[in-house]
Amino acid sequence: MHIKNFLILHIKVCLLFICVLITGCTVLARPQISTLKNIIKTNKSNHTNDTWHIIRKGFNIPNIDTHLSKKWTQYYKEHPESIKRIAERSTKYLYFVVNEINLRSLPTELALIPFIESAYNPAAISKNKASGLWQFVPRTAKHFNLKQDWWLDERRDPIISTYAALDYLEKLYKRQGDWHLALASYNCGESVVQKAIERNKKANMPTDYIHLQLPKETLNYIPKLQAIKNIIKNPNKYSIELPKIENKPYFQAVKKNKDIDMDIAAKLAGISLEEFKALNPSYNRPIICSHHSQSIILPTKNIDKFHTNLKSFDKNLSNWRVYKSKNGEAFTSIARRFGISEKTLKRNNDIRDTQKIASGQLLLIPLNKAKDYIILPGDTLSKIAKDHNTTVSEIRSMNNLKNNTIKHGKKIKIPSIQ
Repeated sequence: MHIKNFLILHIKVCLLFICVLITGCTVLARPQISTLKNIIKTNKSNHTNDTWHIIRKGFNIPNIDTHLSKKWTQYYKEHPESIKRIAERSTKYLYFVVNEINLRSLPTELALIPFIESAYNPAAISKNKASGLWQFVPRTAKHFNLKQDWWLDERRDPIISTYAALDYLEKLYKRQGDWHLALASYNCGESVVQKAIERNKKANMPTDYIHLQLPKETLNYIPKLQAIKNIIKNPNKYSIELPKIENKPYFQAVKKNKDIDMDIAAKLAGISLEEFKALNPSYNRPIICSHHSQSIILPTKNIDKFHTNLKSFDKNLSNWRVYKSKNGEAFTSIARRFGISEKTLKRNNDIRDTQKIASGQLLLIPLNKAKDYIILPGDTLSKIAKDHNTTVSEIRSMNNLKNNTIKHGKKIKIPSIQ
């Protein structure tokens, strides 16, 4: 009995010890599991909704480590306000650009090209007439079917120009088989890069980007891109704070089938005219004609408001009409016909003050801008002009007056200065 009791007691002690170990392990494990879950949750919340993280994940172009890449990295480090300003401007466009790049399975370094091409300003224009986020010159833009006319310039359209730029970059990469050469070709032209390659071949020299003799701008082009990449990859290292860009669309194209003024569209969407122009920089005129464009770009969060306000809007969507001038027709007579000043007519249509005769071009005419005015006793043309923010010569031109003599009680047209 004594031995039996001893064995039972020993078994109980062992079982108790095992329970303590299991319980202890559980108690110890729970905080670790909880911490791990928090880390995963934090990482997920920090990254999956962050466009910068998506960019970093997609980097796939080989790095270059040269004195020029180091020089430009140091330069941007010493000018953080420049990077911050460009990054802030990019917040409207970057999600769309990155998403399109990922749809094509391209390296996300390409999303950084507008940093050095246009500072992410879609209205930017260079000394050699390159324009838009991607800085297309007129000839290359024409090759990629980007419209450039009196009404609009699609080089500045953030959607269409991005499609064209990525088409071009894909084409260059397929030909070159090397992203550095493709980027160099994008900057200075395929023929320039090809001639540099041929020179090196004849001299039995390497034909990679680093060994080519290229224009100074192109020699700095990829190092600049590398410098931007270095900073975006690790902004904390360079004491640069990037603005938050959520991984969701900032804007969306909205269909339309009527002419609409830019300022009216902005009001219906509940945004400033400046914001509207930043998303729709391709339009050259204050009116967006339906036969030239079937859509406008609006912030995603404002689209419902735009449609709601549009349904209840009971006024004209445009305050302009388009007039096809005749060859040899004087601008003074056109202005008089429509009751506006010649100065207003020319300013709205980018016509030089010295140009007197129309050449059959299209003209934008503001509607309902001229006012009838009854001349009062004591009125002079000078007084009327001053009171209505116009000039004596414009009142005379509009009313075909040969001199400054006027009679009270007579009705005249008062031109509008916009």
